[in-house]
Amino acid sequence: MSPAFDFTGRSVLVTGGAQGIGRAIVEGFAACGARVLIADLQQAPAEALAQSLRDAGREVHAAAIDLADRDAILQLLGGLPRLDVLVHNAGYFPLRPLQEIGPELLDRTLTVNLGALFWLTQGALPLFRQQGRGCVLVTSSVTGPRVAYPGLTHYAASKAGVNGFIRNAALELAAEGVRVNGVEPGMIRTPAMGNLGDGEHAAAIARGVPLGRLGEPGDIAAAMLFLASDQASYITGQTLVVDGGATLPETLAATGG
Repeated sequence: MSPAFDFTGRSVLVTGGAQGIGRAIVEGFAACGARVLIADLQQAPAEALAQSLRDAGREVHAAAIDLADRDAILQLLGGLPRLDVLVHNAGYFPLRPLQEIGPELLDRTLTVNLGALFWLTQGALPLFRQQGRGCVLVTSSVTGPRVAYPGLTHYAASKAGVNGFIRNAALELAAEGVRVNGVEPGMIRTPAMGNLGDGEHAAAIARGVPLGRLGEPGDIAAAMLFLASDQASYITGQTLVVDGGATLPETLAATGG
């Protein structure tokens, strides 16, 4: 990704940055000069990515963390000397019919996707206050706030909550110079998309997208970089839909699907 934005001297934390959308976000910020910390449950791939970017001359490190653990989140943030941009990208969404969603699955989904956002933001605030400014970004989803998908009721509920958090936190934190925004991806070609079906299923989904393709992780990373940049300094409490127009038609019949 070309360095269209300059984040030289800024520190960025990306959760779930080892693969997929998170990896593209990490690579994007690193290419634009930021110091990046990858916080991920998967320690080996996170460290491998960090090492490969360090070999390319970037300042990137990795930390293993379970985002369902509030104490671990606060400890991680409490040990940072500086933070300019917090990106909560990590997500949990195993496909499961509504009647089969049990307490453990629901609790982890809500905690990783939504609860961790509270703890991450709370932990980041002292660092933001040191500089009189800060930026919180969240990978939300069109599923929940705008559309529905079978087997993802728990995930949809968590992402609807994420969008509510974005608006309210943006209002509360604006006076401190902290902006809060999100990106709502549509169907993005990532390893996690395998949860939803095989290659033919993905091809069928792509045929229903007005722009005629699935999204790529870089499409979401580009939106994140813009929202974190000084060019977006007057934007807060918003979510940017990046879905190839998939949520535009009232019915698939409008696109010939």
